[in-house]
Amino acid sequence: MEDKTMTEKETMTNAKTEEKKINDTAEKQDNAKTKETKKKKKRTVSKTKKLEARIEELEHELEASKDKYLRLQAEFDNYRRRTLQEKADLIKNAGESTLLEILPILDDFERAITANKDSDDLEAIKDGIKLIYNKLKTKLENQGIKEIDALHQDFNTDLHEAITKIPAPEETLKGKIVDVIEKGYYLNDKVLRFSKVVIGE
Repeated sequence: MEDKTMTEKETMTNAKTEEKKINDTAEKQDNAKTKETKKKKKRTVSKTKKLEARIEELEHELEASKDKYLRLQAEFDNYRRRTLQEKADLIKNAGESTLLEILPILDDFERAITANKDSDDLEAIKDGIKLIYNKLKTKLENQGIKEIDALHQDFNTDLHEAITKIPAPEETLKGKIVDVIEKGYYLNDKVLRFSKVVIGE
């Protein structure tokens, strides 16, 4: 009877021990799960903080880029306005140097008119006009204006404008320019005015 009681006690003790082991194991597993869950939460929180920090950093970069873009746009607008103003001033005052070159010739014409009022010397008047003409021609050449050579040249639509055709006075002048009605001029190798010419046929 005592043996039976002992065996029951041992069985109960063993059962309790076993139960305790199971409970301990379950508790350990719960603790492990809780720790893992906490770690996951920490990792998620850490990732969220990192993402928030990165978003904030990118927002700052975007604001800086916007600011830089707006400044650049404003600088470009100022540059464009300034360039347009300079161009307008240049166009407005472009002829200034040419006019300053021509004004002394105007003075010469006035002096010639005054001097020739009472003069009967035709040769002196002719020489005076020639001098003024040569002076004007030299000043214009200094400004890059050059006469287009046309007389007895082949007709060229890039340089000449035909007014009319007449029978050629010589066989060699057929298809060539026989008379220049109005001289043409270059301005720095660009045609400023076409020569108005008569062509022989």
